[in-house]
Amino acid sequence: MHNFLFGIYPYIALAVMIFGSIARYDRDPFTWKSSSSQLLRRKQLVIGSILFHIGVLVIFVGHLVGLLTPIWIFDALGISHGAKQVLAVVAGGIAGVMALVGGGMLFHRRWTDPRIKATSSFADTAILALLLAQLILGLGTIFVSLQHLDGHEMTLFMAWAQGIFTFQSGAADHIAGAALIFKLHLFLGLTIFLVFPFTRLVHILSGIAAPFRYLFTRPGYQIVRSRRRATNRAD
Repeated sequence: MHNFLFGIYPYIALAVMIFGSIARYDRDPFTWKSSSSQLLRRKQLVIGSILFHIGVLVIFVGHLVGLLTPIWIFDALGISHGAKQVLAVVAGGIAGVMALVGGGMLFHRRWTDPRIKATSSFADTAILALLLAQLILGLGTIFVSLQHLDGHEMTLFMAWAQGIFTFQSGAADHIAGAALIFKLHLFLGLTIFLVFPFTRLVHILSGIAAPFRYLFTRPGYQIVRSRRRATNRAD
C-alpha cells in the first residue's frame, strides 16, 4: 500500500490533473472560472481572500523550490540542510497561518451566508474544506520538523519528489520511515491534484497562462458602441 500511495498514486493524480484540465478547457470552456461571490457579500471576502491567496502562493512556491531543487545546488550555494529546514519551518509556518486564517474566513462566509451557500456547488465547499485540512496537516508537521532540525528528513522528501518527477523506481522507499502526519499531508496534497480539474481551482492555470497568451497570440479587436447610439438604434 505504501508503494502504491507514494510510488504510483502520484502519477495517477498528476495525469488526471493534466489531461482532465485539458479536457475541461476543450469541452466546457465556459465553466473555467473562479465563480466569484463578491457581489453577494463583500464583507470578509477582501481580507480573507488576500490572506489566503498570499499564504497559499508562498507555500506553493516554497514547496516547489524546496522539493524539486537538486540538493547539490543548495550545497553549492553554501545553504546547509539545517538552515533550509529552519527557513522552511519559519516561512512555511507564517504563510500557513495566514492561509489558514484567510481560508477559515472564506469557509465561514460560504457556509453561513444563505445566498452564497445557495449558489455554491458541493465541489466549491469540498475543495475549500480539503485545502483547510491540508493547511492544518502542514502546520502540524512543523512540530515534528522541530525535532529534526538537522534537515536530514527534508532531504528524504526531496529525494522522493525528485525521484517521482524523474521516473525513478523505488522513489517511495525514501519516505518509508517518515512520520504518519507527513504521509497524510502528502496523500491529501496528491488528492487535491487529482480533483483539481473538477473544481474552481482551474482558474489558477488561467493566472499562469494569461500573460503568455497575451504576449504570444495575435491580438483581437472589440467593437464598442456608445450607449446613446445603441439607444437610438432601439428607437
